[in-house]
Amino acid sequence: MGTITDDPAALARFSTDASHLVGTPAAAVAPRDREDVQHLMGWARRWKVPLVGRGGGSSLDGESVPPPDGVVVDFSGWTSILEIDDADRLVRVGPGLVNRELHRALQSHGLFFPPNPGSWTMSTLGGNTATNASGPRSLRYGSTRSWVRGLDVVLGTGEFLQVGHRTRKASTGPDLLGFFVGSEGTLGLFTEITLALAPAPERRVGLVLGVPDDLSFRATLPRLLAPPAPAFSAIEYLDRSTAAALSRFAAGRLPGDTGLVLLELETTSADEDRDLERAAERLAAAGFAGDPVVFPDADQLWTLRGQSGDAIEQEGVRIHEDIAVPWSRLDELIAGTKEIGTRHGVTTRLFGHLGDGNLHPGFVLDPLSERATTVRRELLLLTKRLGGTISAEHGVGAVKAPYLALEHGEVGVSLLEAFKRRCDPDGILNPGKLYPGPEAAPGRGSS
Repeated sequence: MGTITDDPAALARFSTDASHLVGTPAAAVAPRDREDVQHLMGWARRWKVPLVGRGGGSSLDGESVPPPDGVVVDFSGWTSILEIDDADRLVRVGPGLVNRELHRALQSHGLFFPPNPGSWTMSTLGGNTATNASGPRSLRYGSTRSWVRGLDVVLGTGEFLQVGHRTRKASTGPDLLGFFVGSEGTLGLFTEITLALAPAPERRVGLVLGVPDDLSFRATLPRLLAPPAPAFSAIEYLDRSTAAALSRFAAGRLPGDTGLVLLELETTSADEDRDLERAAERLAAAGFAGDPVVFPDADQLWTLRGQSGDAIEQEGVRIHEDIAVPWSRLDELIAGTKEIGTRHGVTTRLFGHLGDGNLHPGFVLDPLSERATTVRRELLLLTKRLGGTISAEHGVGAVKAPYLALEHGEVGVSLLEAFKRRCDPDGILNPGKLYPGPEAAPGRGSS
C-alpha cells in the first residue's frame, strides 16, 4: 500500500488544514503508484476505513481534515511532470505537484497553467482540481475546470477510470470529467492529471490603486472592461481594513491608508509603455484617482496578495468565506456583508477577485460559536438572493456541506448523491465532506 505512518507526532501535520477544523487520523499512507492506491482502496472497503486524499493541506473548508480514525492518503510526494506537449499545449502531472512549481517548469516552454490561487506556493494540482480552484487570473482564464483535460482516477470501488480527452472538444454524452473536477476526493483519488496550457504573455505587470469610498463597482467594472479594453487578466479588491492589515503584515509594501484594487496587465516589452498609459487612462475614466503603483513582475504582487488571509487572521479573523455574485450585485453584496457584521457586532474584512464577482468576507468570530453559524448562514442566504453561489473557488468541504441544498436544491443534491453511491458505495471516501448526510464530520476543535 506504500509507506505507512501511525506515529502520533508524525500524524500531527495531517490533522489540520487551513480551516479551523481538527481531526484525528489513525494513520497516513504515502502510496507509490496506482496499484498501491487500488490495494489501499480494497483494504479500506473490507474494513470500512475512511480515506482522505491530501496534497498541500491548504483547504479552507476542511476538505483534507480526516474524520475520527480515518487514514490520510498523502500524495505530496507525487510531484512528477510526466509529459510536456508543446504542440498540443498539454501537460501530464502527478497530483502532488505544487501549482507554482509547474509554473516555473513551464517558463522555458513559453507556456503556463492559468489558474493561480492565492495558495499557489503550497497548493497542489490535485487539490486545485478537487476543489475547482481559481485565483486572480480567473477574470480572463476561468477556473481550474476550464483547464483539466483528463484524469486517472481510482474510484471508491477500487476500479480504475480514465476520463476526459486530449482534444479541445468532445460530444460523447454527459461530461464525466466534470463530475470529478470539484468532487473533493469523495468519488475517487486522482493518480494523474492532464492539463491544458496557454501561451505565456511576454510581460505581466501589476498595478495597484486606491479605491474611493463612494465608488460603485456596478458602474465601474463595465466601464473598465468595455471594449477595446486593456488586456487585464486580473482585478482584485481589498477593503480599507484588509489593505491596512496586509500593509502591516508585509512591512508596508502596499499602501495601507485606503481600499485597493490590484490589476494584472498582459503586454510585451515593445508595447508596455503604451499599454500602461492606456490602462491608466481607462482607470481614470472608470473613477479611480491617482497614479498606480507598478509592479514590473505581477507574480510578486500575487505572492504578496496571497498573504491577505494570513494578515487578517493574525488580527483576529477566524471565518474565511468564499462567495460570488454577478457584477451588477457587487455593491449590494458588499453593503449586505457589512450590515450582517454590524448587526451581530462582528468586525468584518473584505477582499477577493473583483473581476469575476468573487469576494472573501472575513469575520472576527469564533468559528465554533452559534453566532458564527448564524452569520455564515445569513451571508450565504444573502448571496443566493443576489443570484450568486455559496462557494466560488474554495469548495464545500465539511464547513458548507449543510448548505449544499441552497445551491442545488433537494433534487440536485439527490442526483449528486446517486453518483456518489455508484463511485463510493461504502462511503469511505472523505466522509462528511461536500454531501450532507449522516457521515461524521471532523470534530469541533478536536475529535
